[in-house]
Amino acid sequence: MPALDGQRILIFVGDDYEDQELQYPKYRMLEAGAEVVVAGLEAGVVYKGKYSYPQVSQAKIDDLDAADFDGLVIPGGWMPDKLRRYDEVKRITRQMHEAGKCVASICHGPWIDISAGIVKGATYTSTPGLTDDLRNAGAKWVDQSVVIDGHHVTSRRPDDLPDFCRGILEVMSR
Repeated sequence: MPALDGQRILIFVGDDYEDQELQYPKYRMLEAGAEVVVAGLEAGVVYKGKYSYPQVSQAKIDDLDAADFDGLVIPGGWMPDKLRRYDEVKRITRQMHEAGKCVASICHGPWIDISAGIVKGATYTSTPGLTDDLRNAGAKWVDQSVVIDGHHVTSRRPDDLPDFCRGILEVMSR
């Protein structure tokens, strides 16, 4: 098992996040030794997942600096469509990408990557509903459980979470 001791991972949270797509990677990265920070538009807010699982945000995205993190995980659900409207979300996503750090998005998570302008020329997977969005933004879309393209890790749905997390660990262990 790759060790992520000393590494910090940021996970975005907001209302209607896909419960499993946040919780599974969060605990998997903690098991690997990483420090995980769950951040939303406000700190200390309880956000509800699609299936009502509560998640407290530990930090406010606008107060964070990409330089303080080694990776970013973007869960799906309807949350990414809401969060991609905020400049601070796009800023930190773009900064993580520009620094060559792991940017991992699952299901509807790539909506944030699209809005941050970081998908052009990359190979991605996602929920099939984002196929046109990704292609129109310049990405190549494929139907696979996980795609690793450089420092980008993407998956389609909750059933892909084991492969998604292995992909994150692979990229973060380089």
